[in-house]
Amino acid sequence: MSQKIYIASGESGSGKSLVVLGMMDLFARSGQKIACFKPLIASGDQIDPDLRFIIERYKPDLPYEAMYGCTSASARELINSGKYNELLKAILEKFKALESRCAQVLSIGTDFRNISPALEFDFNTDIANNLGCPVLFVISGQHATVQEVIDRVTTIIDSLTDRNCDILAIVVNRVPSYMIGEVTKGLDEVLDGNVLFYVVPESSILAKPTVGNIADSLGAVCFNAEEEWLHRQISNYKVAAMELPNFLGYIEQGSLIIVPGDRSDIILGSLLSYPSKNYPQIAALLLTGGLKPAPQVSKLIEGLDRFPVPILGVETDTFTTAMNVNALSGTFVAADQRKIAAALGLMEAAVDLVSLERRLSMSRSTKVTPLMFEHDLLQRAREKQCCIVLPEGNDERILQAAEIIRLRGVAELTLLGNVTEVRNKINALGLRLDDVRIIDPATSEMREKFAGIYHELRQHKGISPQMAHDTVTDVSYFGTMMVHCGDAGGMVSWAAHTTQHTIRPAFEIIRTKPDCSIVSSVFLMCLADRVLVFGDCAVNPDPNSQQLADIAISSAETAVMFGIEPRIAMLSYSTGESGKGKDVDKVREAAAIARKQRPDLKLEGPIQYDAAIDPGVAKAKMPGSEVAGQATVFIFPDLNTGNNTYKAVQRSANVVAIGPLLQGLNKPVNDLSRGCTVADIVNTIAITAIQARSGGA
Repeated sequence: MSQKIYIASGESGSGKSLVVLGMMDLFARSGQKIACFKPLIASGDQIDPDLRFIIERYKPDLPYEAMYGCTSASARELINSGKYNELLKAILEKFKALESRCAQVLSIGTDFRNISPALEFDFNTDIANNLGCPVLFVISGQHATVQEVIDRVTTIIDSLTDRNCDILAIVVNRVPSYMIGEVTKGLDEVLDGNVLFYVVPESSILAKPTVGNIADSLGAVCFNAEEEWLHRQISNYKVAAMELPNFLGYIEQGSLIIVPGDRSDIILGSLLSYPSKNYPQIAALLLTGGLKPAPQVSKLIEGLDRFPVPILGVETDTFTTAMNVNALSGTFVAADQRKIAAALGLMEAAVDLVSLERRLSMSRSTKVTPLMFEHDLLQRAREKQCCIVLPEGNDERILQAAEIIRLRGVAELTLLGNVTEVRNKINALGLRLDDVRIIDPATSEMREKFAGIYHELRQHKGISPQMAHDTVTDVSYFGTMMVHCGDAGGMVSWAAHTTQHTIRPAFEIIRTKPDCSIVSSVFLMCLADRVLVFGDCAVNPDPNSQQLADIAISSAETAVMFGIEPRIAMLSYSTGESGKGKDVDKVREAAAIARKQRPDLKLEGPIQYDAAIDPGVAKAKMPGSEVAGQATVFIFPDLNTGNNTYKAVQRSANVVAIGPLLQGLNKPVNDLSRGCTVADIVNTIAITAIQARSGGA
C-alpha cells in the first residue's frame, strides 16, 4: 500500500506551496518512486505551475497527464450538470492509476481559483476522503491576532472532524515572529495533544514573488532576461501613469515597473535609475498591452552596458496586468535555489519532519467511501474477467450499464432476447455494444442441450422433455442454465422481473452449496467512511436457528470476498444474557451453532444494534467484546426487521445500498430491484464477476 497525503488550505495565500515543498523533499529522501497529484488544474494549454516545479525538481518518471485529475472547465461543467459524483469518480480513477505506480503520493488541494470558493472546502474534504488520504491542513496566521489564529485552527479541526477526515496535522503558516510563542502556547492549551500542529513564521523571502514567478504566472515574454535575473525578488510594484519627472520620485528598491510598452520615456528613465547612485535599483520592467518600444528606443537599449534589469511583456492592458500582479504570491521555480533553500530551512526549523513522517507511516486509513468501494469493485472485476449473462437484453438501463461495463473492461457480457429487437434498441440509444454477444433462447443452438439437462434435473418433479424444452426458452431459465453449464460465470437479473421469476430457476438448477442449508441475501451498505454487511433483508421471512447460523456464516464469507473484516453481530432486542423469550432465544441458539461450526469467526449474539455499532454503548453493555461497538456484519432475526432496517438506514442516512446479493448458491445469481439505477446494475455486475471467480455466491 502506498504512503499518501493530502495537503489543503482554507484560503489563498496560506503558503501551502512551502509545505508541499517540505513534504516532497521528505518523500524524495526515501529513494522510492514518488509522485505529486492535483485533483484540479486550471484550463488552458500551459502546464500547471505547481506540477511543472515538481517535474523539474524531482523528475518523476510519469507523464504530465497522469499527475492531475481534471481541468477546472470540465469540473465546472460536471458540477453545473448535477454530476458531482462523476467528477469525484474521474479524479479517483486517475489517482488510483497513479497510486498503483508509486510508493508515495502527495496530493495538492485546490487553490481557490479553479472552482467556486463556496464549494472549495467541501470539495477538498470529499477528495481527501475518497482518495483515502490523511489531511495536512495549512492555515495562514498572517494579519491575525493570536486569538483569531487559535479560533481558525479549532474551527478547521471541527469542520474536518464533522466531515470524517483523517487529520494528520495542522500547519499554521506565515505567523509574525513576535507571535510564535503565544500562538504555540495557546494551541497547546486548546488542543491538549489531540491534534498535531506546527507553527511556521512569516518569511519575507518566501512571501514576495520573484521576476520568474511574475513571468510564469502571467505568461510573460522575456525580452532580455538571463536565467539568474529571473530570481530577483519583487518587493513592490508601481504603475507608471505620470510624466517621467513626477514618476521617478515613486521608485523604491526592488520595484516592478508596470508600464505600457509605448511609453519610451518611462522605460528609458526606469532603466537609467538602476545604475544611478541617486535612485533605488528596480527589479524589472513589465510592458503591457502587447506593445514593444519603438525600434529606435530598442536600439538605444541594446547599446547600453548590460545591467540586470529584466524586461517582460504581456498582452493584457495596464489595469488588468496590475490586478493580476497584485493577486500573485511567492511560488517556487526549480532553478531558484536561493528561495528553495530558504523554504526548506524554514520548514526543517519549524516542523519535525521525521516525527511527521513516522506519524504518516502509522496513519493507515481504514476509511472506505462508497466511491472507493465502487472503484475497488470494478478494479477487482476487471482483473478477474469472466462472462456475465443479462437476461433482460432489451431493458434500457441494462443496455446503458452494459456499455459502461464494456468501456471500462470490467467483464464479458451476454445479452438474452430477440437479436433484432435488442440490436435496434442498442442503435436507438446510440450505444457502443458491437462486441457484446446476443442470444435468442428460442432459436439458440444451446436450447436442446439445456432442455435435456433441465429434464434430468427436474424429471423427479414431473417435468417432461417437452415441458423442459419450453421452459428453457424463458430468459431467466436460459440464463441460469448458461451459468450452471459454465457458459457464463454468473447472472444478473430482476430489473424487469419479479424476485421469484429469477430465484426459482436458481433454486431448481444451481442449488445450494453442500455445507449451507439456505440461500440468503445481503446488502452492502456503503456509509460515508465504511462498508457494512446487512443480512438477510430480502429472501427468508423467518429463518430458524440453524438457518440463521448459516446466514451469519455465509454473510461473513461474503464480507471477506469484498475486503471487509467480518465481525458478526447477531441482532436481537436484548444484549447478552439480559433478555428472555422465544425470539431472543432463537438468536442465542443461532449464535451458539455458528460458533460451533466456525469457531474462527468473531461473533457476538444476541446483541442490540446500538451496542453492535456504537463504541460508547458497547463499553457499557458488553465491555471487552471483539465485536461490540465495531461490528461489520449485521444479521437480522427475520425479514421484517432486516428489510425495514436496511431501508431506514438507506433513506435516513443517505447510504448507498448495493444488493440484495444472493449467497449460499453453488454459482452466483444476483438481484436487481425494479427501481434500480444504471449505477446499481454496473455495481451488481462487478460483484457477480468477483463472486464467480471466487468460487460461487
